[in-house]
Amino acid sequence: MIIDVVTLFPEMFGPVLEVGMTGRALRKKAITLFTTNPRIFTTDSHQSVDDAPYGGGMGMVMQVDPLFQSLAFIEKERGHGHKVLLCPTGTPLQQKKIRQLSALPHLILLCGRYEGFDERVRHFVDEEISLVDFILSGGELAAMAIIDAMARLQEGVLSSALSTSDESFEEGMLEYPQYTRPKIYQGMEVPDVLLSGNHELIRRWRKKQSLVRTQKQRPDLFEKLSLSKEDLSLLNEQD
Repeated sequence: MIIDVVTLFPEMFGPVLEVGMTGRALRKKAITLFTTNPRIFTTDSHQSVDDAPYGGGMGMVMQVDPLFQSLAFIEKERGHGHKVLLCPTGTPLQQKKIRQLSALPHLILLCGRYEGFDERVRHFVDEEISLVDFILSGGELAAMAIIDAMARLQEGVLSSALSTSDESFEEGMLEYPQYTRPKIYQGMEVPDVLLSGNHELIRRWRKKQSLVRTQKQRPDLFEKLSLSKEDLSLLNEQD
């Protein structure tokens, strides 16, 4: 998978993405990462990529031409890519979208700065995505989060494809509780069912825990679930 990032701060990406799971994906060439700085397509001596907004107001706005030229350069060098604008007005990111993006051969992420983009930038992208409902100083951290989430889904990066199947949000629910040694720590014990060796009982326990945790901690997600007969039975079970 080829990932291009249009950013004013390409130096931010190496220290974060070259370690851990994303670093493994890069070393295995499961993903190939490029960065393009819009400043190289400016013509003034200060390499300005922003200007005051028409109509007045606080802050500066990223100009349309350096961003358009960045996209044109990328697609000339590496071919057509799915272009994503990272901005607060975009669609909130979910795991389902991460899986869709991770299956693309070429993804282009545009990172904003300052007070945002010239509105005409939106005409040159395929979709807009927001990471969370709070304001970051730029799109770089959002881009890194997306790259990290996609990298671990690439073939050969994790030791097993099953490693991601039970994680939070994969089935629209939060993940069940996990335990490891010691069996007892400061009076807190591992649930007996996990030590039983009964795989069916363990599966049911984990499913119930996921349902209960989602219902309690993320009622917004729980409301969207299509509960099966087993799900309803598990929720009604007495502990």
